[in-house]
Amino acid sequence: MSEVAELAAALVRIDSVNPALIPGAAGEAEIARFVADWLARAGLEVDVVEPLAGRPSVIGTARGSGGGRTLVVNAHLDTVGTEAMEEPPFEARLEQGRLYGRGSYDMKGALAAAMLAAADAVGMGLAGDVIITAVADEEVASVGTEAVVAQVHADAAIVCEPTELRLAIAHRGFAGFEIETRGVVAHGSRPDLGVDAIAKMGHVLLALEALDRRLQAGTPHPLIGTGSLHASLIEGGQEFSSYPARCVLTGERRTIPGETVEQVERELRAIAGDAVLRLGVSREPFEAPSGHPFVELAGRTAGVSEHAGALFWTDAGLIAAAGIPTVLFGPAGEGAHAAVEWVDVASLERVRDVVLQTALEWCR
Repeated sequence: MSEVAELAAALVRIDSVNPALIPGAAGEAEIARFVADWLARAGLEVDVVEPLAGRPSVIGTARGSGGGRTLVVNAHLDTVGTEAMEEPPFEARLEQGRLYGRGSYDMKGALAAAMLAAADAVGMGLAGDVIITAVADEEVASVGTEAVVAQVHADAAIVCEPTELRLAIAHRGFAGFEIETRGVVAHGSRPDLGVDAIAKMGHVLLALEALDRRLQAGTPHPLIGTGSLHASLIEGGQEFSSYPARCVLTGERRTIPGETVEQVERELRAIAGDAVLRLGVSREPFEAPSGHPFVELAGRTAGVSEHAGALFWTDAGLIAAAGIPTVLFGPAGEGAHAAVEWVDVASLERVRDVVLQTALEWCR
């Protein structure tokens, strides 16, 4: 087994399901200890930040001699749940060049590649620092990266989310929301007294569907397409034989560069009418300037002539918002959040090489 496959398998074997997704789940404490100990043995300076109890993130620094530019390499520790998986999620099975298991693709394989690249940078005589940030809670609220960017100052960053070895310089944002319609409780035999909150939500759903059609028919971003909207959860009523007092819909609006949370709120308020609208967590879309020197350098070391976009949101949005030029480059595979998840081990070797070569040029 190769060095990167062995380390990736060790990470996959550690349960780090996000407890904000699955109450009572393991969280990042055990895997953070593993990563911190491994980086320290590899010669990096290690710091642990813990903005929430039991939700640590690890910062490992391959310290340069001084006077050079600093590179951050970011990967997350947490995973989504395992209930729907078709095989043992933490077995870390290696077969025909693929490593299987929860988090192998999203994104412990890339974390292993980043750790090895950072360790490779130790003793290379670089002037600038190479900093690996292994963060908690990317799958929910990104408290790890929020804490890290408040503490770490860098001149550029690579986020190693899976990109199929393409260089991604843009991704979508999102805004969560709830709409609540209210009715009047009455016996099911008394339509003269009752008002049906669920029926009122039907009109809202039709309007949301129409908005989604308009969004997807709009002018697409050249790398990430159009905005979109979907209903995620719905609940209402109290029993079979009564008019429902309330109905609550949870939904999500995906945004592209140029769209704002304020715009989303205006769209939703126009649809909600007299219903109650509550906005939830939101993140802005991300786009790096294609002509930035770091973007050009990352493209050269990755061997790509064209840029890509990611349809999903990543912590790159937070890092870029902190004023750090950022790109995404990560491995190939399949099954993020799915029943079968795997990562291509050869692509992990490539990620390790690209991250190291980028660091050698950027931080010298």
